[in-house]
Amino acid sequence: MKSAFVFPGQGSQSIGMLSEIATEHDIVKETFQQASDALNYDLWDLVSNGPEESLNQTDRTQPAMLTAGIAMWRVWQSVSAIKPDYFAGHSLGEYTALVAAEAIDFSDAVKLVELRGQYMQQAVPAGEGAMAAILGLSDDIVRDVCSEASIIGVVEAVNFNSPGQVVIAGSTAAVKKATEIATEKGAKRALILPVSVPSHCALMRPAAEQLAQKLDEISIHMPTTPVIHNASVTAADDVVSVKSLLAQQLYSPVRWVETVQWFAAENVSQLVECGPGKVLAGLTKRIDKSVNAVPLFDLTTLEKAQQALGE
Repeated sequence: MKSAFVFPGQGSQSIGMLSEIATEHDIVKETFQQASDALNYDLWDLVSNGPEESLNQTDRTQPAMLTAGIAMWRVWQSVSAIKPDYFAGHSLGEYTALVAAEAIDFSDAVKLVELRGQYMQQAVPAGEGAMAAILGLSDDIVRDVCSEASIIGVVEAVNFNSPGQVVIAGSTAAVKKATEIATEKGAKRALILPVSVPSHCALMRPAAEQLAQKLDEISIHMPTTPVIHNASVTAADDVVSVKSLLAQQLYSPVRWVETVQWFAAENVSQLVECGPGKVLAGLTKRIDKSVNAVPLFDLTTLEKAQQALGE
């Protein structure tokens, strides 16, 4: 049986995440302490006690989600000898996947994604960019909607999450215009998302240039297990490609539907979403029912994940 472990991105964070499993598995708090040492602030205190506004700042959210994902991966390693055949992650989760695959050192990655968040926020000042979820339209119609709205600013389809669920991003005015056009074209819902940065669109190119420089300064190795990248839906052939794909990812769509379809074509029958929440497990069920998807974020889901993988 082939398996893939995948890691969620921003949006799955919450105050108190992993608190239950941390009572039974010391590795959770140890992992957060390692991150805190790299960041020079108490990350476990932030995720445990908030304030929520601080946790939801992108330069805090990104290290928190990466650390939570690695904490759960280390819990899994402590109880199971099963290693996945593939890794992947949604947006920020791709960095978590590369840490799990031993391509990037954990402490380096924590600092890198903190900077990634800062670069993203600097690229588009607060209020000037937006993202919205468009539900109930085909990918092509959403692209047409963005094309129509782009006469007043940048707006692009950026996250292909599941059939009929596409996220768009760009300048605030253009995104709002696109939601109006989408509603006219029959979208079930067109919701502005509570985010401060329009990820994965052309407005992120300045951030990608800064990130590319930073990626050249840290040590990156070839993953020990293939990591399927968002921008290419393939594993990289060399370290130069890993760095290039991470920079491209900032202004390129997250091709999650294609990623799950790729896993299915490779006969992956079991997918484990490793980290807070169950967004990716839910999306997988809507994309391809031949891939059984389970979340892994507490003691109950740990037991279920072990059962699902035949332990």
